[in-house]
Amino acid sequence: MKRTKIKDILQKGETGTKVIAKGWVRTKRGSKNINFIALNDGSTIHNLQVVAEVSNFDEAVLREINTGAAVSVAGTLAESAGSGQNFELIAETIEILGKVDSEKFPIQPKKHSLEFLRENAHMRFRTNTFGAIFRIKHAMSFAIHKYFNDKGFYYLQTPIITASDAEGAGQTFRVSVLDTKNPPLTEEGDVDFTQDFFGRPTNLTVSGQLEGELGATALGEIYTFGPTFRAENSNTARHLAEFWMIEPEMAFYDLDDNMNLAEEFLKSLIKYAIDNCMDDLQFLANRLTEEEKQKPADQHSMGLIEKLQFVLSKNFVRITYTEAIDILKNSNPYKKKKFQFPVDWGIDLQSEHERYLVEQHFKCPVILTNYPKDIKAFYMKQNNDGKTVAAMDVLFPQIGEIIGGSQREENLEKLETRMQEMNIPMEEMWWYLDTRRFGSVVHSGFGLGFERLMLFVTGMSNIRDVIAFPRTPKNAEF
Repeated sequence: MKRTKIKDILQKGETGTKVIAKGWVRTKRGSKNINFIALNDGSTIHNLQVVAEVSNFDEAVLREINTGAAVSVAGTLAESAGSGQNFELIAETIEILGKVDSEKFPIQPKKHSLEFLRENAHMRFRTNTFGAIFRIKHAMSFAIHKYFNDKGFYYLQTPIITASDAEGAGQTFRVSVLDTKNPPLTEEGDVDFTQDFFGRPTNLTVSGQLEGELGATALGEIYTFGPTFRAENSNTARHLAEFWMIEPEMAFYDLDDNMNLAEEFLKSLIKYAIDNCMDDLQFLANRLTEEEKQKPADQHSMGLIEKLQFVLSKNFVRITYTEAIDILKNSNPYKKKKFQFPVDWGIDLQSEHERYLVEQHFKCPVILTNYPKDIKAFYMKQNNDGKTVAAMDVLFPQIGEIIGGSQREENLEKLETRMQEMNIPMEEMWWYLDTRRFGSVVHSGFGLGFERLMLFVTGMSNIRDVIAFPRTPKNAEF
């Protein structure tokens, strides 16, 4: 007889049938006559209760059924007489597949801090919280590919190793095979990268966008979905050195088309989560509710399921950056000096400003457009006013910016002038400029940080808790 996943056992509920379940022990309790074992195999948030009559089993076997042990149980499914579950497995045979030293196993059946679980990231998947997070993350990955496939987009795999810095920020990880202690030098005393593996300086990518534009100007509509890297020495709850990005690029899309796609895309993902991950979402919602009880009443946040439904049910408000600044300057928090950061035209809006617009002023998601060109990247479409670019940011409750994008500058002369102003080396970007030389068209795109999306969907507060093995300053464990 083959193993049946616990999710299938509980969904089918075929009492009286013989099944084999395999998984890891979450808890064991009971008396001298009977043991109750909570078994989980990762297929669902719900455990399968195993009932083992002590007289039917070797005492040595029962002693080895500790939290964390892997076991195989064969028996008959029955309706549960107790509360907390509809079905239970009446064990006939139990095989210990993997023993556990209960004193050394780090994940005990008690509440652990998230910091402790980060230090034991190799084992945190076995907790209910992280099991739920990563089942949802899988579902979101599938939903992303499904959405773009259904719309006729093509999945483009852009390079992880690149010689360009898409944002021009210079915060990149160098890729090199040169001897770090004794690298070859030029006559001027600089490192001679012509002797490196690629014959030039290279780095891990910060974005697949620039290469994505090349694909879009031939295939029409593409998207990338892959890892990106930022060597930013930041230890906040919102920053990672390695994270995943979804970046669609679309030929013949203007800024309005771009905004329409972003709104539809986000709503599609959230709907998929609600339709397919409700058990895990409900568990995380209950967890969040318990956390909220520790806060003062005036600091309580919207419930997780409520927050997701909130985004689904609202049309996103669209306003310009200039209008947003006016709203912020006329707000009570500004007048009462409650904003931590200043509000003036030309600033890069902070999370507190973005959240005020979404949560207090409009009470719905907001798309900001037409940002000052001096705070945006070189490739963004320059507006006729000479001061702003056709950028867009999508702002969500509790998180602020979740998507950033723009219409791209398709005019070669304007793009070259802007690159000169920002000291972007045009000779190294000849291939990018060729898309403007040969058959240039209006085109647009945006970027969605996958882990930023996961923060919103799961209600977690630290981005390190929605990626399997976080890479942050001074931390590359596991």
